[in-house]
Amino acid sequence: MRRNHASSLPRRRRPGDPMRQFDELPSPLRQWMAQAALPWSPASYRRIWQKGIAEGADHSAILDRLSRAEAQMLARDGLRTGGLR
Repeated sequence: MRRNHASSLPRRRRPGDPMRQFDELPSPLRQWMAQAALPWSPASYRRIWQKGIAEGADHSAILDRLSRAEAQMLARDGLRTGGLR
């Protein structure tokens, strides 16, 4: 079975059930993840979400933070691969 190897970013295996972890996330976060360009782990999303909550940010501000983080990763990946087409 072939996998999508278009990204040069490293893959990481994490213990646990990623679908169960996904189901345990807040609804706005799950909705954002559904449109995300990169397949992040639920643990990564949860870490950013909880940090935003601890800082007193509202949901939309945290989702904006996630979008910025994703844009930075896409830009970094584009530099490594010479841009994806």
